[in-house]
Amino acid sequence: LAAAITGPGLLTLSTAGTGHAEVAEPHLPTGAQQSATVANPASGASPDLLPHFQLEPEDVYIVKNKAVSLACRATPATQIYFKCNGEWVHQGDHVTQHSTDRSTGLPVMEVRIEVTRQQVEKIFGLEEYWCQCVAWSSSGTTKSQKAFVRIAYLRKNFEQEPTAREVSIEQGIVLPCRPPEGIPPAEVEWLRNEELVDPALDANVYVTPEHSLVLRQARLADTANYTCVAKNIVARRRSASAAITVYVNGGWSTWTQWSGCSTSCGRGWQKRSRTCTNPTPLNGGAFCEGQNVQKTACTTLCPVDGAWSEWSKWSECGAECTHWRSRECSEPAPRNGGRDCHGPELDTRNCTSELCTHAAPGAEDVALYVGLVAVAVCLVLLLLVGVLVYCRKKGGLDADVADSSILTAGFQPVSIKPSKAGDLLTIQPDLSTTTMTYQGSLCPRQDGPAKLQLPNGHLLSPLSAGRHTLHHSSPAAEGADFVARLSTQSYFRSLPRGTNNMAYGTFNFLGGRLMIPNTGISLLIPPDAIPRGKIYEVYLTLHKQEEVRLPLAGCQTLLSPIVSCGPPGVLLTRPAILAMGHCVEASAENWSIRLKKQSCEGTWEDVLQLGAEPCTELYYCQLEAQACYVFTEQLGRFALVGESLSMAASKRLKLVLFAPAACPSLEYNIRVYCLSDTQDVLKEVIQLEKQLGGQLIGAPRVLHFKDSYHNLRLSIHDMPSSLWKSKLLASYQEIPFYHIWSGLQPFLHCTFTLERLSTSTCELACKIWVWQVEGDGQSFTVGTPALVGPSAFKIPFLIRQKIISSLDPPGTRGADWRTLAQKLNLDSHLSFFASKASPTAMILNLWEARHFPNGNLSQLAAAVAEVGKQDGALFSEAEC
Repeated sequence: LAAAITGPGLLTLSTAGTGHAEVAEPHLPTGAQQSATVANPASGASPDLLPHFQLEPEDVYIVKNKAVSLACRATPATQIYFKCNGEWVHQGDHVTQHSTDRSTGLPVMEVRIEVTRQQVEKIFGLEEYWCQCVAWSSSGTTKSQKAFVRIAYLRKNFEQEPTAREVSIEQGIVLPCRPPEGIPPAEVEWLRNEELVDPALDANVYVTPEHSLVLRQARLADTANYTCVAKNIVARRRSASAAITVYVNGGWSTWTQWSGCSTSCGRGWQKRSRTCTNPTPLNGGAFCEGQNVQKTACTTLCPVDGAWSEWSKWSECGAECTHWRSRECSEPAPRNGGRDCHGPELDTRNCTSELCTHAAPGAEDVALYVGLVAVAVCLVLLLLVGVLVYCRKKGGLDADVADSSILTAGFQPVSIKPSKAGDLLTIQPDLSTTTMTYQGSLCPRQDGPAKLQLPNGHLLSPLSAGRHTLHHSSPAAEGADFVARLSTQSYFRSLPRGTNNMAYGTFNFLGGRLMIPNTGISLLIPPDAIPRGKIYEVYLTLHKQEEVRLPLAGCQTLLSPIVSCGPPGVLLTRPAILAMGHCVEASAENWSIRLKKQSCEGTWEDVLQLGAEPCTELYYCQLEAQACYVFTEQLGRFALVGESLSMAASKRLKLVLFAPAACPSLEYNIRVYCLSDTQDVLKEVIQLEKQLGGQLIGAPRVLHFKDSYHNLRLSIHDMPSSLWKSKLLASYQEIPFYHIWSGLQPFLHCTFTLERLSTSTCELACKIWVWQVEGDGQSFTVGTPALVGPSAFKIPFLIRQKIISSLDPPGTRGADWRTLAQKLNLDSHLSFFASKASPTAMILNLWEARHFPNGNLSQLAAAVAEVGKQDGALFSEAEC
């Protein structure tokens, strides 16, 4: 019997001259008895069959400290062993079971092993732990698939949790959720008020592959607490609950009928009302804007009771021995519902007793006809007198002095105090020009010193002879006066507070222009747009987007600022032109763009669809590359809204970087703003950063943001790791798609918080990438000094002050700042230095600029010492 090792773990046995086939048996694993025997094949087994596996080991997870079991079963097989990570499992760790396949009669062998957490942890971090079965038969060996054994876990903290929000009804909602890291990866489900949310039962709800919960259109029933739940075989984690409140903005009902006039005689008023119940505000929704009661003037003609005139003379005695007299109800005649005269109109008495004579036949008919003709003539005269009286009273009322309370939006009386003669600029209007731009209030010229009080009402008296006075006053005081007057109007509560984003002016038929600086927003009032004889006080305001709730549905997005011009209800005979910027890359195949206007009931209505045939002549819009020009004969609140028709639709975003001008601590923040590409938003951000002490880094960049439902991603790169480190836990930050696409959140930004490793570090160079996922992006190269107080200057502050106080005053023998300038070869700038309050400070500033950060303080100290001062010693001490 000859034996030889022919392979790893295999012992080849052979007998000479017997004719038996070679049988390969496994070398027993380490720890087992080192002997080899030949197993007799089972009865009926075919020696040509390779073993095949009826059961192969599968991937398993170790939960906590519980061992897991791996099993495999093969037929026909004489031996089965497990090999884990390339090493044979000890023979004693195998549990073997033999049986016979009833259908084939072949031997079946099943083997099981257990794997513990300690075994897996021994190779943790090197490679994954795996095991594999190897089965032998008389024909050869077969290997099973690899089964991986992993330690299951689920971390406690969510990478991103949903946050509370307030949304308008029918608005879309996206609740993000990024579950904790775990093996196996956690499954995510959502709870609404502790009840499972099942998208299969609610078509309005779906869960994205990134586990975000999306409500297509918010309903009142969706007001609830939402919780993201992550679970695997190890544990179940719950996020913090996010309260979603779906609010309903109020809407006005229809107006009631006008009430009766308040007086039965003379001037009075009548009113009508409406209620904020269509719909009623819910869950903190905005109350209806505008007034709930309207009043209008009414005039009721006073009733005049009739009174009798004097009796006429008695008639001659008639044939019937009577005579008569008459009177008329004409002094005055009853009118306007007055009472008629009481008493007889005709008085008859006997005349001549029985001595009267009888008239000839037919005389009574003639008297009757004469009486009827007289009555008809009297009635015609009464009618003419009534018409004349009515026309005279009607003509006495001037339409321009009608009661101003009848209009919804009115003008308040203006009191104008003329300034001194030197402050008034009198001009002759040039009627050939199309517009005039006024700075200040336009008012009638008043030559006398007395105060001019204009009549109370909307329609002020016309200007005389075409001469006007431009009254120049303090803008702040004038703005405060204008806001004070507006505060009495019903629409004042919907206007922004303050005058920073407001322009205003008083205009007549010559027209004019209002502009809000640095926003691209203006209102042009052409000549003759205002009726002659009228003076209108007009305002133009820019609304912050958090002040006005503009409902958007579906794929709609705000493309322009929300602008108000008014007062509403002003009558214009020609359209004014409202100019404002937009951020849309317009194309008919990708966009449906609409001009929206807010009605007096507070609802937003589509008044114009760009590119379509206009349904009214009141509005027109000229859309250009970066601005739109709205022609309107009715002032009000406007906004440009677009709805994307394809995923190729894009908006322009302006990316702006800001960083602090000084860094007193180790932390340094870089803020990246993602703004709609309009001038007004950039102006607001610059003002905001000015309050925060930030400075603009580099030039703004433009990014085209597509309607692809992909988020905007920001990351920082190429930062010197030996000087700075990022405090962010993730490698990038993201702004959700809908936050950007809606356009209702104007100042979206991400902050990169960095930490310098040494207080001596005062420079930072890095790159910031901004891109839409699966899209193109923009990069910023930031190379700006981090100004960190005293470390940014070579000359110590106290010594600098000492030098300035010593060298600024003229010194004996020329020992002052002029000598220092000569020592530092700066004498060519003496005239400039002398023009400043502190020439020495200018010299030191220039030295800092020329020599920072590698300037030699010793040379400066020597120059100061040569001037004859003792400050050089101070420099030496400071440098030491």
